[in-house]
Amino acid sequence: MRAISQDVTGGPEVLKEVRLPRPAAGPSELLVRVHAAGLNPTDWKHRGIPGLFLGEPPFVVGWDVSGVVEATGLGVTLFRPGDEVFGMLPYPHGAGSHAEYVTGPARAFALKPATLDHVQAGALPLAALTAWQALVDTARLEAGQRVLVHAAAGGVGHLAVQIAKARGAYVIGTASAPKHDFLRSLGADEALDYRTTDVAEAVRDADVVLDSQGSDHAIRSLRSLRRGGVLVSLLPDGGMAALAREAARLGVRAEVMLVKADHAGMAAIAGLAADGRLRAEIAGTYELADAAKAHALGETGHTTGKLVITVR
Repeated sequence: MRAISQDVTGGPEVLKEVRLPRPAAGPSELLVRVHAAGLNPTDWKHRGIPGLFLGEPPFVVGWDVSGVVEATGLGVTLFRPGDEVFGMLPYPHGAGSHAEYVTGPARAFALKPATLDHVQAGALPLAALTAWQALVDTARLEAGQRVLVHAAAGGVGHLAVQIAKARGAYVIGTASAPKHDFLRSLGADEALDYRTTDVAEAVRDADVVLDSQGSDHAIRSLRSLRRGGVLVSLLPDGGMAALAREAARLGVRAEVMLVKADHAGMAAIAGLAADGRLRAEIAGTYELADAAKAHALGETGHTTGKLVITVR
């Protein structure tokens, strides 16, 4: 099968198309013929930074996948060959969706809603699961609560806005001014320009803050919470101890999370997408052979929504 691999860490130029043996589905696994696979910041970080979760190359990145079940392993009861599925491979060690075929645990997948094409479905899993697990599972978001979503036009952020609105929350999103109309189209109640507004001063009564910047930004964002509120940081780093100390001082809760493969979460996301309450904004699509171009664009940090790699 064709796949995008690398022998060293570095810039997008280290990516190359290679031929690898087609994997086989093991017990409780699916073999999926990939139609589309989202691209996320963790993909280009693993490509470029030595010593992350995948260790040393060679490896194939990619955790998002939408495709068709080619074969099922022993014990699989939820799916049959020919089913259209989407899901997130187990993070962080289950990467490999930037290829023609991939295997993964059956319970990492859900049936793809018929209303979504593979590009839409392939864009959702990692980013939508991150938002769902942060807001619903970790923060226990309830209707009527106030949510501050940083980087609300980004991959996780724009899906978090929609999930929060589907939960009945009042949503404040941060983005540069040209993206404010986009945030409002997602349902955001307020849009703040992080370049001209001191967000920690402008928002002081949030029940939940979703932070994707980490370190000093996460610590400062604690000031946006009411007492008893919760901040969920998506970027584990060396500032976690300081974050916990400041949260305790302010009487709020701070959690640092990594996304996890989750059948129930994927089923909830599929339901929202099927109802038209959750949709990925597609910033661009690239064929498998052009993965390096997609990485280069993603690293600029200026895209709105998600980039997707398509596999023919």
